[in-house]
Formats: sequence, structure tokens, C-alpha cells
Amino acid sequence: MASSLLSKMGALRLTPVAVYTQASRTTTSKHWDPKFKKLRAKKFLKVDLPNFNEDFDTMSREKLRQKMKERGVLPPRPWMERPFYISATGGVFEPYVPPEGDGKASIVSASRAKQTVELLEKKSKSMMAIRKIKSFEEDFDSKQFAGIAQDIYIKAHESLANNDKRTLRLHVTEKAYPEFRHNALHKTIHWKFLESLEPPRVVHARCTDVISKENIFGQVTVRFHTRQQLAVYDRFGRLIHGSEILAKDVLEYVVFEKHLSNLYGTWRVHDKLIPDWMPPKDPSKLTRVQPEPEPEPEPAADTPAIADK
Repeated sequence: MASSLLSKMGALRLTPVAVYTQASRTTTSKHWDPKFKKLRAKKFLKVDLPNFNEDFDTMSREKLRQKMKERGVLPPRPWMERPFYISATGGVFEPYVPPEGDGKASIVSASRAKQTVELLEKKSKSMMAIRKIKSFEEDFDSKQFAGIAQDIYIKAHESLANNDKRTLRLHVTEKAYPEFRHNALHKTIHWKFLESLEPPRVVHARCTDVISKENIFGQVTVRFHTRQQLAVYDRFGRLIHGSEILAKDVLEYVVFEKHLSNLYGTWRVHDKLIPDWMPPKDPSKLTRVQPEPEPEPEPAADTPAIADK
């Protein structure tokens, strides 16, 4: 009995067992917990895509305008407009011509008398220009402006000596800024304003419009006769121009410009007029590399003379 039972159990162990499973229709894209199904559905927004096959050429202007307003699209412009701002002019219009020998020559000389008569003829234009400036700046006075111009002149040169570029831009125009900064790199400038030999005075004034009639610039020329000290050192600390001991008398004609149409415009240094009769300034001492000495020629060796055969 025992042997027959063991043989039956071995036969059951070797027979395959069939497992029957029922197929279920489930997808892995759905969450197992449908509690937040409505909230997940709200994450997706239905967007109305435009019809790219529409023929806009056959539509009327009102229909095109309606569609562009629905989509929040601005109408295209046939030109490219780039705004730009002109804060200063590129030169001096009708520059002042100083009388020959100003500050030195006598007024009874023939050339000086002729230039004085020409200046009297041009004085009417300056008066009209000052009247135009007063229409924009009611408190403008030529006598008081000469003192204001001298303060601007001093601040501009002090900022240049201190290498203060930000302050220099406030007192000089965009045209005068590169001229002020020319050859000032790697240099030490010591400048001092000592006194005024003659009170500064306004000698010339002009106004002009740029691009449009309402965009007006004003230029005023002020005569300065002062005493100053100037010393310029190079990057090695060598004196290349001027002196800190000697003072010189300087006669200058400085042009100040203002954008009159700009409510926040200010008077700034625009240019310096150098008359033809003024003697040229002394050139600066430039620092150069010392050339290497040329090699000395070697002395010729004493060779005995060869007798003819």
C-alpha cells in the first residue's frame, strides 16, 4: 500500500498544472485612484488654433481688422522707425572771428579798427539770437551768464585733471568730450585757475534749428582772459608740458551750447575758437625709446704689402 501511494504522488508531481487567468481590459495611462480625475482634466486647456489656410487677400479691411483684434495682433508698418536723440550739434555755426591782436594790440591800428566795424555790423544778429534764447529761458542775462560760463569752464577742466569722466560729461558736449580726452591717457594733469585778468563777457550768440523748426540749439561764445597754471606728466612721472611754478596768461574764446527745445537742457562747453593770428603753442616733450648705439667699426688689421712679381 505504501509503495503504491508513493508511486501515485510521484506521478502527480510530474504532471503539468494548467493555470487559467481571465484577461482584463486595463491601461497604464490612468491613475489607480480616480479621486483627482477632474482636477487633472483642468490642467489641459483647449486652444483655438488659427486657420493657416485662410486667404487674407480676399478679405475686406473690416474683416482683417476684426480678426487682428481677436488675436491681439498689431497691424504691420511699412517702415522701420528707430528713435534717436540729438543732444548736441556737430560743430559751430557762424563762428566768432576775434579781432586781431585782442588783448595786446592797440585799437587805433588799421586792421583792428576794420574788424571792430565788422563786429558792430554782426552785433544785431547776436541781439536777435539772445532774444530767441530768452523766449526759451526767461531768466537769461548775458552779463550773469558770463559768470555762470566761467564756473562751467573751471569745473570741466578740474574734472579733466581729476580724470572724472562722469562729471566731465555733465559740463562738455558729445563733440567736445573726445577733444578734451585726446592724449590724456596715462598722463597726470595738474591744472589750477588763478585769477581773471579781465571779466568774462559774451561776444557772440547764434541760434539754429536741426531737422525741424521746433528743435532749436543755442550757442554763446564767451571771451576769457585768465591766468592759469598747467603741468602735464607722462606715465613715468616726467614733465612733458607746462610748469607748476610758472603761471601764464591765457586768452580763450569758448563756445557754450544748450538744447533750447529740451526742458532739461543745460549749458555745456562745446568748442574753443583759435584765431589764425594767435601764435602756435609750444610742442610737448614726448617720451621716446632711446635708440641702441651703433656698433663701432673694427680697426683694419695691418697686412704686409705684397711685392709685384
